[in-house]
Amino acid sequence: TIRKYVPAPYWRGTLMGTHEYEDDPRNETVIISVNGKLYPRSEAMVSVFDAGFLLGDGVWESFRLHEGKLVFIEEHLDRLFRGASEISLDPGMSRNEIMDEINRVISANKMHDQVHLRLIISRGIKPTPYQAPWVISSPPTIVIIPEYKKANPRRAVEGINLVSVDVRRSGPEIQDPRINSLSKHNCIAACIQAAEKGGDEGLMMDPHGFVSTCNSTHFFMVKEGEVWTSSGDYCLEGITRAKVIELCLNNRIPLSKRDFTFEDVNSAEEAFVTGTFAGLTPVVSFDGSTIGDGKRGPICEQLQNLYLELVRG
Repeated sequence: TIRKYVPAPYWRGTLMGTHEYEDDPRNETVIISVNGKLYPRSEAMVSVFDAGFLLGDGVWESFRLHEGKLVFIEEHLDRLFRGASEISLDPGMSRNEIMDEINRVISANKMHDQVHLRLIISRGIKPTPYQAPWVISSPPTIVIIPEYKKANPRRAVEGINLVSVDVRRSGPEIQDPRINSLSKHNCIAACIQAAEKGGDEGLMMDPHGFVSTCNSTHFFMVKEGEVWTSSGDYCLEGITRAKVIELCLNNRIPLSKRDFTFEDVNSAEEAFVTGTFAGLTPVVSFDGSTIGDGKRGPICEQLQNLYLELVRG
């Protein structure tokens, strides 16, 4: 059985992996933007006829506020608008207008640091539950949710445990895996299976049987001093992933984007995952077998430090 989540005043859950965060009472009263209007958290709502609720029809983006700066915000907005275009969704707001609304939400909450924001754009309200995207009766729904979220610092040192899952990432002919779509069942199914196997996250294959990505982060491993990651054809266009690849290239750390298997992962010298919330997190075991010496490896630590410099800079 899956272990149930029970709220607690410390690091949440035992199956949240890289997404463990510290409870913050300020989140009970944060102000949320819904279609340009600001609401207390308890009053922020969308219609039951919203296309996002009914069909998962929309896109989303998440980013962090670090010491007053929105980290890599231009790249996040690029991905947001690219994803919206791919599903033929016009957000109804310009890039500058969305940026202004993000800043208005931050200002209304008097936020400065250790903040995680989620921006959601759905196709809007439908007159009746029906999938055709042109059957719509309102402009797109745009929601911005800010929260105080501090990642568990122990995870960055002690790492997580990965397990293999049977759920695979599809190709674009089924659902484009490179888009931050609201339709997340593929990853949710992998998350459930990983939890059933006792892992913090599930490592997923692509349609051809090669390692693709985890259910909520991107995967890297090290073999003979070289960093390996997937081709990227069957995973989200990860911004932290792209930054790590860039850091490897700029700091003469050997890197290869390639096809590899679960068997290769079993013989890795070290491994780590990347994501917007926690940055780089070491992987200490895979399917119950220790990776390397079972702790954060030197290349992961080096890239963690380089990534923090990039964020602070």
